[in-house]
Amino acid sequence: MSFKVTEKDIQAYRQDGAVVIRGLFSTDEIERLTQGIEANLSAPSWRSKVASNSADPGWFIEDFCTWQVNPNYQRFIEESDLAAVAAQLMQTKEVRLFHDHLLVKEPGTTQRTPWHQDQPYYNIDGSQNVSFWIPVDPVPRQWTIEFVAGSHLGSWLMPRTFLDEQARWFPEGAMDEVPDIEAQRGKYPILGWAVEPGDAVAFHMLTLHAAAGVQGNERRRVFSVRLMGDDVVHAPRAWETSPEFPGLKDDLAAGVAMNHPLFPLLLR
Repeated sequence: MSFKVTEKDIQAYRQDGAVVIRGLFSTDEIERLTQGIEANLSAPSWRSKVASNSADPGWFIEDFCTWQVNPNYQRFIEESDLAAVAAQLMQTKEVRLFHDHLLVKEPGTTQRTPWHQDQPYYNIDGSQNVSFWIPVDPVPRQWTIEFVAGSHLGSWLMPRTFLDEQARWFPEGAMDEVPDIEAQRGKYPILGWAVEPGDAVAFHMLTLHAAAGVQGNERRRVFSVRLMGDDVVHAPRAWETSPEFPGLKDDLAAGVAMNHPLFPLLLR
């Protein structure tokens, strides 16, 4: 365990649900990750989706769960200090991969990533979890990822599709709606950091978060890695989760640990 996070970082993660970790990755690791991202962009998977509309002057693309066919992703996940840092933040003994997630906003993209929580879209339950948001381009404060501090300590909120706000997961009325945070930003403790390649933002899967578009000629290429700790278990849904893991319901019963080849153990 070569990278040690501070007690202040661990406390911030526990209380705020988000923390920035500076200088977590080396130049070589970021170069490897960049190569992985470009390979992913050149051959998106069947899970990929364009998250901006046709009128957007830019382009926002996402892709999921490609680490098994992307050697640079796999090496980055397995050989970097991701799992060690995750164990410290989550206060867990075991660290298991949940999935990888590519998020690229090309120059001029106006599409916002709306305020949302991640965990309601998933097929897991448990509080020991962490997502890493890892840029390979400098990201200024105005279009970085933002969080409502402490929101991970509240209830689950209604997950909706980003472009047309459909309730494809839990039924309408099953949960409270995400409040209109943008209309009343002064009411909320909003966190966000300018970040450089090598930095990572770590956040809980229930922390409300969002991000603006990008301006000018700058790209915003981000690789996100979702990791699970000791208390995370399988929670099969009656609907298609995001991402979906076809056939997993036949292999893992509800309430059991995510012990499956799709979710390799990174640290014990």
